[in-house]
Amino acid sequence: MGYSPGTMTLIERIRNGFSVPEVEHVAQYEHVSVETVASGILEGTIVIPSNPLHTCLEPRGVGKGLRTKVNANIGTSSDSSDINVELRKLAACIEYGADAVMDLSTGGDIAATRRTLIAACPVMFGTVPIYQAGIKAIDQRGRLVDMTADDMFASVESHAQDGVDFMTIHCGVTQLTIERLRSQGRLTNIVSRGGAFLTGWMLHNERENPFYEQFDRLLDLAREYEFALSLGDGLRPGSIADASDRAQFQELILLGELVKRAREADVQVFIEGPGHVPMDQIVANVQLEKTLCQGAPF
Repeated sequence: MGYSPGTMTLIERIRNGFSVPEVEHVAQYEHVSVETVASGILEGTIVIPSNPLHTCLEPRGVGKGLRTKVNANIGTSSDSSDINVELRKLAACIEYGADAVMDLSTGGDIAATRRTLIAACPVMFGTVPIYQAGIKAIDQRGRLVDMTADDMFASVESHAQDGVDFMTIHCGVTQLTIERLRSQGRLTNIVSRGGAFLTGWMLHNERENPFYEQFDRLLDLAREYEFALSLGDGLRPGSIADASDRAQFQELILLGELVKRAREADVQVFIEGPGHVPMDQIVANVQLEKTLCQGAPF
């Protein structure tokens, strides 16, 4: 059967019996059957982050029954924002076998950096859109807390239009999880930059997290541009002293509920985590995530 790009999500193409080149490519790379990959995607235990606008991408699968994937983080800062340096970092990532690269830029021309890197990146490309939204608010309005919900979603859409394959978005940082954090108390508090941005914004404006409150709006963007959602662990423990506390698991409970909604919308979704945990808690953390998030890749 033929297929016209942009008319259906990858999940819908599989369900409707279309030939899906991304699935075939991953199956060949992993030395498994097409049926194995396709069924994993329909179950939500496998994801193939692949924005059609990322034209030089060689698709890779992440999840159950597939080889472990390695992600490498690069990006500019206020101290260093040379695109040639970033391109050399990207080349090193590819040379040494990274399966995915994330651009975590916070300095210089963030949009131009992202577009240049995507055009040169043959592996899965990820970003954290709240970084750019926050930096832009500081530049234009003087304070991160003056960022608007529309600013946040505009950043997501601009990243999608540039071809980003997956985005880490901290949808589980809510008023409820912040209250759990307050009642728990921590040695290292919030170590996630995106989680800290959103927490500061929520406390200052006395409002709910727009990414949680307007999750359907986020799903609409993910469907339209075919990027995968990496639900961020904004309240992950930053030290083993804070591992497996109420704030971490409250966020994970909410993410499990959002995984269900994403799957109902035919949006590919996986979970970032779990942060710094001692060796004897790793298995329990993975098992809990698999249970709460219905087998979503972790």
